[in-house]
Amino acid sequence: MKILLKNCKLISMQESREKIEDDVDILIENSYIKNIQKNIKDNDAKMINLKGKVVMPGFINTHAHVPMSLFKESVDGYVLQDWLEKKIWPIEDKLTSDDIYKYSKMTFDEMINTGTTFVNDQYFNTEDIIKAANDKKIRIELTRTLMDSDGNGMKRLDELKYILDKYDNYNTNITLNVGIHGLYTSNEKYIKEVTDFARQRNLKIHMHFCENEKEVEDIKREYNVKFPAQVLEKYFMGIKLILAHCVKLTDEDIDIFKKLDVSVSHCPVSNLKLGCGIAQVQKLIDNGINVSLGTDGQGSGSNMDMFETMKFTALLQKGINENPMNMMSYDVIKLATINGAKALGKEKEVGSIDINKKADLIAIDLESTCVNMPINDIFSTIVYNAKGVNVKFLMVDGEIVR
Repeated sequence: MKILLKNCKLISMQESREKIEDDVDILIENSYIKNIQKNIKDNDAKMINLKGKVVMPGFINTHAHVPMSLFKESVDGYVLQDWLEKKIWPIEDKLTSDDIYKYSKMTFDEMINTGTTFVNDQYFNTEDIIKAANDKKIRIELTRTLMDSDGNGMKRLDELKYILDKYDNYNTNITLNVGIHGLYTSNEKYIKEVTDFARQRNLKIHMHFCENEKEVEDIKREYNVKFPAQVLEKYFMGIKLILAHCVKLTDEDIDIFKKLDVSVSHCPVSNLKLGCGIAQVQKLIDNGINVSLGTDGQGSGSNMDMFETMKFTALLQKGINENPMNMMSYDVIKLATINGAKALGKEKEVGSIDINKKADLIAIDLESTCVNMPINDIFSTIVYNAKGVNVKFLMVDGEIVR
């Protein structure tokens, strides 16, 4: 099937192209972008006129807990560990397969309506989430969360092995990784077991890391280290890592990051709501660390709207560093698109719009945000004024989802 998108304003996020291209057509065949230029003619293609709309890559959310639509606005007044132990985990123990499926579909609807085409998830009941993702036609990388604080770590690892064997090459929209809840909910023996397994299967590891001060102190005590990243240096070398949060990093931690294949998933809304603090995103970027964006679960992140995540990211870094030159708008959009693809090792497939890449893209209507007002800078308008409601069209893998 061919689809021809006509007359759009293109923000491709592809380095080889101009940052903005006007009145561009995009020809899509099956899953892939086949041509980008003005005045494409193809009588066999279904034509969609997007004049006045901005077409850009779909957002890539690199840290979420998809079924947690159930927990939206359940966190007010709780610190992280109390919220997990007193509210979330007791309820999660009672969730059924149908619950996970239903609440996952709710989250996917929210993602689709706000411009996210690809999400990196960490939860349990993985097969129910896969079923929901297939039904909603969303791209997802997911796992079975691993932890050993209750002594059941090997059972969870066996569950992950089963999922990996069953769903290997199952669907190009479904990929899997190794998800460790955190160093503080595992022990050294278990971490060695899991990292050895990840190497054997050539899998990425997705893990919470240094989210708040208590977690840092727990890691230092449990692993007998001065800096949490020393654990990564000892056990995670040679593994592609996606580390969520990284709020409480020292300069020594960042120096160790440079020796590893690390991407950080910055989740500003969740970090603020749980009172964890503000990650030093600009410092990470200045040190050559790939930073992407995540919403976290809706319990602490409130929603799946990546426009909101971009705005918080930009404002917080300018504010804490007292430098308006930090986090320029185009660079913030990178964090939400191509940097997310790099974090997931998918930058050759998604994250930017170019010929022979997957057709994961959105069209947004900025005129509904700035009615009768000038758009002086399109990138700043997207980061500071656009919202999920501005998304009018969404495509995943060449298929129109919205």
